[in-house]
Amino acid sequence: MKSKLKRFEIIATRENVIEPGKELFNTIKGNWNKVYFKNSQPITIELACGRGEYTVGLAKRFPERNYIGIDKKGDRIWKGSTWAVEDQLQNVGFLRTGILFIESFFEVGEVDEIWLTFPDPLPRKRDAERRLSSRKFIDMYKKLLAPAGFFRFKTDNTDLFNFTLDELAQRGDIVDFEYTHDLYQSPLRAECHDIKTKYEEMFSAQGESIKYLRLRFK
Repeated sequence: MKSKLKRFEIIATRENVIEPGKELFNTIKGNWNKVYFKNSQPITIELACGRGEYTVGLAKRFPERNYIGIDKKGDRIWKGSTWAVEDQLQNVGFLRTGILFIESFFEVGEVDEIWLTFPDPLPRKRDAERRLSSRKFIDMYKKLLAPAGFFRFKTDNTDLFNFTLDELAQRGDIVDFEYTHDLYQSPLRAECHDIKTKYEEMFSAQGESIKYLRLRFK
């Protein structure tokens, strides 16, 4: 507990973490490039980013883009925030909020790419609408994405992946849709840049194949 509280104290002082109690938390919507990044580079967000392996990994590979990791757990964000500070990355930010509320932080079309990496599968049927790849959330992502922006999703969970495919099969507004049930045996592997989260490494070690899909909206 003491360690967690210490992490909360640290991120409260960090400029690369936007969270409740900080001025930008209430004013950042539509202003990420102008106020936070102070450039005009395209924005990628990682939803339920956890420790932020993807956010930081992509930012290091692509300095010409801006990256924002989003998670509600401050002690997780602390880790990614620390990596970004240590690597002196200026194209990284973290937003502490639940995914349900992200429309309060981004204007329509403000985001150029969305990654959803290893979200909680919420296996109970009664929780289906709360899954971050359910129709309700996909509709939200569509609003945030700029024209031609990609939505990308990785998971180890077969049931969640099949649920997501079923949700997408009911839509008539997606293009450039590709998916695989075994990423590391697929031509789509290159799109993920071999960045692995803590959960991916854990599940892969247990013999789980990694599922991946990407698409754009019409």
